[in-house]
Amino acid sequence: MEIIGALLVSTIAGLSTVLGGLVIFFKFKEDNILKFITASLAFSLAIMIGISITDLIPESTFILLKNFGVEKGIVLSFIAFIIGIILIHCLQKIIKKTEMKKSDLYKLGILNMLALILHNFPEGIATFMSSYKDMSMGIKLALAIAFHNIPEGISIAVPIYYATNSKREALFKTLLSGVAEPIGALLAYIFLSKFITDSLISLILLLVGGIMITLAIEGILPKAKKYNLNKYLYLGMFIGLGLILFNYFIF
Repeated sequence: MEIIGALLVSTIAGLSTVLGGLVIFFKFKEDNILKFITASLAFSLAIMIGISITDLIPESTFILLKNFGVEKGIVLSFIAFIIGIILIHCLQKIIKKTEMKKSDLYKLGILNMLALILHNFPEGIATFMSSYKDMSMGIKLALAIAFHNIPEGISIAVPIYYATNSKREALFKTLLSGVAEPIGALLAYIFLSKFITDSLISLILLLVGGIMITLAIEGILPKAKKYNLNKYLYLGMFIGLGLILFNYFIF
């Protein structure tokens, strides 16, 4: 029963990503579409950088420092972060080669999806393991994850929808990202429960932090600035930052 409950909690947290994707059903006038895209991209980059700086990097680094000591902990944290940066650069090159006919906005949506799949996978493991040990702690963690999964869904769905004009594809790609969380939970139970440690999860999340910060600065920011709508760029970043701070102090 504990296993089913833990898996359910992780599934709900992961699929909350789809809630963010529902924003594509909002109706916008044609002359407001670029404003919405600019604000949404700015919102997404603020969320990605904010989650990495306030959550993934400090918490994961602290765990490694505690488990391995200061010097080794810092080195491991740095290496994991750098691997994340290298990995996203490799992904960008692969997507540019395989999706040559697709728009830059579409490629950005795919990169967001891949980055967040990598992000959601260890989150699913963490949620499952926490819920399995202590359901109340797992639910609290799942709420925090669900809260920032919603804007992550926006960061995938918006660029893909406005690049393809396909709600189905945008929602499907958003669903793929969310499903990574319960899949991570299920694999944790089947194969990895004996081997997963807080240090391993911390290394993975530091890698993800490197991916998300690099993607936000090198991928999302240039696209958001492309339309020269600075008012909406700053508005999206401000709302994203406010949401991160709210999440930080509440959860």
